[in-house]
Amino acid sequence: MKNISVIGSTGSIGRQALEVIGRYPDRFRAVALCANESAELLAAQAGAFRPELAVLRSADKNISLPGVRFACGEKGFEEACAYPAADIVLVAVSGFAGLKAALCALAAGKDVALANKESLVVGGGLVLSLAEKKGARILPVDSEHSAVWQCLHFDRKAPFSRILLTASGGALRDVPIEKLPCVTAKQALCHPNWKMGAKITIDCATMLNKGFEVMEAMHLYGAKLSQIKVLVHRESVVHSMVEFADGAVLAQMGVPSMELPIQLAFTWPERLSCDLPPVDFAKLGALHFEEVDKKRYPCFSLALSCAEKGGTYPCILNAAGEVAVQAFLRGQIKYTQIAEIIESTLSQPPEGSAESYAALAETDSLARARAQTILKGAIA
Repeated sequence: MKNISVIGSTGSIGRQALEVIGRYPDRFRAVALCANESAELLAAQAGAFRPELAVLRSADKNISLPGVRFACGEKGFEEACAYPAADIVLVAVSGFAGLKAALCALAAGKDVALANKESLVVGGGLVLSLAEKKGARILPVDSEHSAVWQCLHFDRKAPFSRILLTASGGALRDVPIEKLPCVTAKQALCHPNWKMGAKITIDCATMLNKGFEVMEAMHLYGAKLSQIKVLVHRESVVHSMVEFADGAVLAQMGVPSMELPIQLAFTWPERLSCDLPPVDFAKLGALHFEEVDKKRYPCFSLALSCAEKGGTYPCILNAAGEVAVQAFLRGQIKYTQIAEIIESTLSQPPEGSAESYAALAETDSLARARAQTILKGAIA
């Protein structure tokens, strides 16, 4: 029996993780659940899974359920991330908040099933050094990085020549570039292949998300930027590939579903049924791969530039991206202004260092303030 703490239980990944846990009640138990502010859903999840602890991070609400201890606020959040009874902590919160969750879990010596990209983008050095110090494992949940992990036979230190990350191209991949300023959030949220949260779906449309995954690959697999290639793959059947010294290329394939990488992080190296349909290759026909159109995806280019520069640039990139995407979702700016706000925020020299969580938190706060100022100018 593996005990799992689910951080971000009411989000898309968290809900799917609970489906996995519910599918194999003899193997998994949710011992702690943590949500940001979805009190009603958290209460329903606690009623169904009966964890020892349920936490509502940002709201002070008293929820009563026999046999389940409820907590609120930052202390409750930290307790859930480092919950003593947990064997694995699934970090499925979005944004900068995921870094604290990962660090709390690793500091407690817990294996981390990592579904939060920003943890490695913003603080990859801190996360990896703490994991090594504590002897804890980082288990990739991102579909692309789970694919690479599988191709490397679950050995993140295995040698390779190149990592080939695939990208769907997002919801707006066929919209003429000249019409992109006019697209709505509703259009950008209609992903052709995946069902995900709003922020990551927009990041898929801009391919900022894929830039984040490049940085993740650099940290997770010790890859140089020159060893990572991104290809647009519309079918989302090949989740990523790894090329080796002899020219062989291994690919991990499957239907588009996050349940497989979530479940595999819990069960590896064993594989269990996910109740997913098999790929019908005869019906599928040809698989297509394309170069990334840099004019269509300026956020991707900005991310690669930050990956090359390192330091606090990725932290500033993420902060500006969060501000810009939320503004677009609220209808305050045009889709194309997302990249403009990020670029303007990055144009000033980065402040602080990436040597501690406190330093990164300060950089994040300053970058958000700078992006908000740029945003106000954009909507004035």
